[in-house]
Amino acid sequence: MSDSHDNLTAIRKAVELFNRLNCSLVVHAGDVVAPFAARELKSLKCPVKAVFGNCDGEKAGLKAAFEEFGEISEAPLIFTHGNLRFYVSHYPVDRPPAGIDVVVFGHTHRAQFNRDGQVIVVNPGETCGWVKGISTVAVLDPVSLVVDIIPL
Repeated sequence: MSDSHDNLTAIRKAVELFNRLNCSLVVHAGDVVAPFAARELKSLKCPVKAVFGNCDGEKAGLKAAFEEFGEISEAPLIFTHGNLRFYVSHYPVDRPPAGIDVVVFGHTHRAQFNRDGQVIVVNPGETCGWVKGISTVAVLDPVSLVVDIIPL
């Protein structure tokens, strides 16, 4: 997910979807915005890894909110989950470092996914729905490597 911009209704719908799908991890590509919105992610049944976006001004408050259920940090965030190596940034990435399997970014509020060679590149779109008028998230199946963009 990305660009949730304090839309509590959309965040709650995303949490409900991720819990129903038994997701093992949720990635947020930035612009949660406020700690009160971040705390909605506490209802997830899995951890959250997130990066700061350009609208995340209250970084200390966001870090404190995330401590209970995950982590938020400056981009890029590089980690391994399952057998996949992730690179998470708020901004689009021209060329990720070698060894990356999945790039997740946000900022454009436009959902998209493609393959750049062997690398899966995903922008889940805007969870908030404020700019494009539709709230979306992306779900990656870690076995088949299929990405679905799901409207909330």
